[in-house]
Amino acid sequence: MRSAARVLLPLAAAGLSAALAAGLAAAPAAASVSSASPVVSVASVASVVSPASVASAAETWRWGPTASSDTKGWANGYVRSGSSGLRIVGDLYDAGGARTCSWVKIKWLTDRGKYRTAAYRNCSQSTPRTFTVNAGYMLLAKAMVCRGGTTRITGKCSRWERVWTQGG
Repeated sequence: MRSAARVLLPLAAAGLSAALAAGLAAAPAAASVSSASPVVSVASVASVVSPASVASAAETWRWGPTASSDTKGWANGYVRSGSSGLRIVGDLYDAGGARTCSWVKIKWLTDRGKYRTAAYRNCSQSTPRTFTVNAGYMLLAKAMVCRGGTTRITGKCSRWERVWTQGG
């Protein structure tokens, strides 16, 4: 029984530190891991780190707002990590006049060294447009907001602003 406690105690400590790193409440773990009893059950370790808590602990980075040079279009959003890489999600707003649209252009560098781009437009002044880019495994991402018509970007763009960079 003593050797079983030696094996399970590091597992309990690892589970507790993973739960604290994920921002979860450590009260159930503290109740099951007491200093009086060195034996820890496997069920208490499983309750601390469950697949559901690991899945909900996806990292999120916020970006924006990024506005066009005439400030009639702007975008903001977040980058979220997942099992298949990174996803860029945002909202594009338009406050322009008649027959004009706001555009957002996303550019990202893949882990294979290739640049990819995606562009989205919003011509509705009353509702924002939500856009999603499945960027996969990338090294950096930038966004630019421009003004344009219904078919293409015509100008008045912001500068490229960093949305996400690997390592900071």
